[in-house]
Amino acid sequence: MSESKRSTVYFEADIHNALRVKAAHTHRSVSEIVNDVVRRALREDQEDLAAFDERGKEREISYEALLNDLKAHGKI
Repeated sequence: MSESKRSTVYFEADIHNALRVKAAHTHRSVSEIVNDVVRRALREDQEDLAAFDERGKEREISYEALLNDLKAHGKI
């Protein structure tokens, strides 16, 4: 494990209880579970940003033009 930093996080009582039960059931610490979830969320953010960059290269089309194109191709 890399260097760890301590932080105080306040969970709703039900969430905290569920985390403690999951930790016991999976033989992991609450910290391990929370770190995994945060890593996953950060990875998803990175993937989303990459997708936004890629989509930014697409040509823009107005809503009206999109509807006209769909109608012209018999899709609406």
